[in-house]
Amino acid sequence: MSTKKNIDRRKFIENTAIAGALGIVAVNSLSSCSKEKAPEELGLPPILKRAPKGKPLKAGLIGCGHRGTGALLNFLSAGPGLSVGALADVFPDKIEAVRKRLRKYKLDVKDDQCFVGLDAYKKVMETDVDVVLLVTPPFFRPMMFKAAIEAKKHVFMEKPVAVDPVGIRQIIATGRAAKTLGLNVVTGTQRRHAEDYIKTYEQVANGAIGEPLAAKAFWNQEHVWFRRRQADWTDMQYMLRNWNNFSWLSGDHFLDTHIHNIDVINWFMGKHPVSALGYGGRARRVTGNQYDFFSVDFDYGNGRFSHSMSRQIDNCSNGTGEHLIGTKGYTNCHNKIWDLDGNLLWEYEYPKDKDGSPMKQVKISPYIQEHIHLVTAIRTNIYVNEAETTAISNLTAIMGRESAYTGKKITWEEIMSSKLKLGPKEVTMGNVDDMSKYETVPVPGTAIKS
Repeated sequence: MSTKKNIDRRKFIENTAIAGALGIVAVNSLSSCSKEKAPEELGLPPILKRAPKGKPLKAGLIGCGHRGTGALLNFLSAGPGLSVGALADVFPDKIEAVRKRLRKYKLDVKDDQCFVGLDAYKKVMETDVDVVLLVTPPFFRPMMFKAAIEAKKHVFMEKPVAVDPVGIRQIIATGRAAKTLGLNVVTGTQRRHAEDYIKTYEQVANGAIGEPLAAKAFWNQEHVWFRRRQADWTDMQYMLRNWNNFSWLSGDHFLDTHIHNIDVINWFMGKHPVSALGYGGRARRVTGNQYDFFSVDFDYGNGRFSHSMSRQIDNCSNGTGEHLIGTKGYTNCHNKIWDLDGNLLWEYEYPKDKDGSPMKQVKISPYIQEHIHLVTAIRTNIYVNEAETTAISNLTAIMGRESAYTGKKITWEEIMSSKLKLGPKEVTMGNVDDMSKYETVPVPGTAIKS
């Protein structure tokens, strides 16, 4: 995703994998080549034009909303020999929308390959698909990930991977089980799959800015979509149709979107923070129980801090990105590095368009690169498993959210061991016992620290 503006998902999901060579340009020499660590040593994924030929792979899509549709088209674009084997959602109209999109590409998903209901994901696991794409509201991710690994499926799962500490611990445990079974897992952390970010990280990891000292991360945008309740909807139908605005389903936007920036800071810092102290509030939202804005200070220890901002309010100054300063220079983590006097030291060179002008983004979408990495890992036996790394960044965001909700400083040990579990004990498509508790906005200073 761009650090300066929100990526247009619609544009990316229609793309197919595009061939093209990408490069970088060194404005000045940043380090001695003999001391540089290779991408493999840094744990970086390969940047490929498309996945190699190999065993045909079928995917099962669980969660047929806008992002799920995009993830499926991204998978199908990742290389040769890829197909769709099953679709699942709690709402039949969502499945029909995906089928309609697929018909444009002359792809047909038969009726007996489509499953509806809260247990539809289990039926996908019983099919002969090789890969499952988990793109439901995040609340359901831990149990679906567990079911996928138990069914011996490779997994792509969107972020966030959980909405609470209980779910995070389950993700970590399941991720370790996947490793034991040799099942590959890739997550929707696009920046870790974007060549401009990867090349910038290489420079920083090899000492371009010295020791990292401080950072900031921000995701400020207009309010995203919401749905008002319809008269014939049950409580659960309403919340699932409007999931993006309920914390138990989405984790709040501090997780749902800002997790990308938080993940980048953890990645470039090489660690997770030891504590968080933050605040937030709600000014203009009209549905759900989420905040409109957050401001959280993450303490990384030894005098190192990162400030996180996340806001979804119309008609305000917006932007997304990251910034990291070190002992020798600073970077936007995306495509540029400067010395402490503001002189440009290094810049990623984007591919040029047909007129010879530099493009503003990498040629192959990171949304597609995620699936190229997954398919390549399966076909080449070069193992990949991003579950625990993403879970740690996810828990970082949860720690910040809970600090803002409660008004309390929260340590890593506290959030990692917390018994906090969001949502109803049992999810059914009917009404819930007390709908008001799901629409109550947290009030700092009165909420109980979990």
